[in-house]
Amino acid sequence: MISPTPEALQSFLDELNGTMCDRTDWGRVADYIPELADVPVDQFAISVALPDGQVLSAGRNDQPFSIQSVSKVFTLACVLGRIGDQLWTRVGREPSGTSFDSIVLLEREKGRPRNPFINAGALVTTDALLERRMPRETLAELLHFLRGAAEDDDIHIDKAVALSEKSTGHRNAALAHYLASFGNLRNPAELTLGTYFHQCAIAMTTDQLARAGRVLARFPDAPMQLSPQRARRINALMMTCGHYDGSGDFAFRVGLPGKSGVGGGILIIAPGKASIAVWSPGLNNYGNSKVGTEAADHVARFTGWSVFEG
Repeated sequence: MISPTPEALQSFLDELNGTMCDRTDWGRVADYIPELADVPVDQFAISVALPDGQVLSAGRNDQPFSIQSVSKVFTLACVLGRIGDQLWTRVGREPSGTSFDSIVLLEREKGRPRNPFINAGALVTTDALLERRMPRETLAELLHFLRGAAEDDDIHIDKAVALSEKSTGHRNAALAHYLASFGNLRNPAELTLGTYFHQCAIAMTTDQLARAGRVLARFPDAPMQLSPQRARRINALMMTCGHYDGSGDFAFRVGLPGKSGVGGGILIIAPGKASIAVWSPGLNNYGNSKVGTEAADHVARFTGWSVFEG
């Protein structure tokens, strides 16, 4: 299928923004994180980065938001670049079928998380990136990767969000200590947790996130490149595990790899065609952006982009 022209796509995005902003049901913000509880729910932004370097946007595309679990994609990319397949001895590659913070699943599977995108798996991935280094160095590496991929140095950690998560992250602390009890953390639990909370508190706009996603879309002229194998594997995990127990529904509706975060962001990859970032802070019952998911469905229908096309 031939992709729409940039002019047609921009017109569609403007219309989509109007449609989404006319909604009355925006979902519910992640109020269990105090700093996110105060974010106005009725907001929407979308950005699409194209292979020719253009970024088309609509809505509040210049508003930074907490990317939360979308950061797990980039942490995974960094870890795979450093230790490769060694990571898979500590974390699996299967959909969880349960909530992103399930303790029962971790206990049943003896401390080996089902995949790197549920919280327990992300803690192991962060722990692997942290190994033999200080948190400041680890976070600096992740920010360097994101800034390089987005070609934008104005990407930072929201310290208020990080502190908010630390003060209320008791369930994540329980997961970390479960992992430690099974010998699947190499660093002190508190050190891994602190790094993880700061990683999730990275703030980006949809323009920045869409540009950063170009490394996964495998654009020839992207400022940074992942190996084809690494990009393919991360995209596969985004497709099967990127929306927790709503991953199957997202794949069915959108047909593209995507990774959500409870800050309301979604990164979506149309390999070779586009990197798409959507943000709307209200969540659905799965903990994924309600309006963002619906917008992604509209984008897939309009463009015809799908890994299942043909």
